[in-house]
Amino acid sequence: MIKRICSVSLALMLLMTAIVPLAAAADNGWLMFVYTENRGSLNVRSSMSTGNNVVGKLDFGTAVQVYSFFGSWALINYKNTNAYVMTRYLTYTQPTTPVTPTPAPASDTSLNDINKEFKTAVKVKVPYIVVSRPARASGWVNLRWAPSTKAEVISTCPQGKELYVIAELKNWYQVQDTVTGMVGFISRSYVSKK
Repeated sequence: MIKRICSVSLALMLLMTAIVPLAAAADNGWLMFVYTENRGSLNVRSSMSTGNNVVGKLDFGTAVQVYSFFGSWALINYKNTNAYVMTRYLTYTQPTTPVTPTPAPASDTSLNDINKEFKTAVKVKVPYIVVSRPARASGWVNLRWAPSTKAEVISTCPQGKELYVIAELKNWYQVQDTVTGMVGFISRSYVSKK
């Protein structure tokens, strides 16, 4: 009888730990939208990995309530259960314009420049914060997928946006957005140390 009571108690505790995070997070979630370059669907996963754990799909432009960020993963409520999607496929603004494919680099020189910049990368021992500083106060600074002005822009940072530096390059920083967890490269010319 005691074993049965313990088993039922344990089952109830596990059920509550699965329900409580969603209820608690519902008050402070972020509304985001699915944004894939090819306008395809986004895999929803049961865990923060790209293994055989797909539990569903979200169409391009679908509104998503995000409750928490874990590096490159976002916790969402999918069909009343905790699920995860990759943050790089989410945006804060609803996509309305057609997505055009990223053009191939103009020449091998572009790739050589990127490779030269990557070779200067040094991982910082303790991440520190920098603040975006656009050329105009009303402007923004581009966050790119690679350390090159020819690389695709993955996000924009308004004046005063805080970013964690995780690696230093000759002309760029590899940074992580303090809010979304998105990782990319930002020109050293447009940030200042906090």
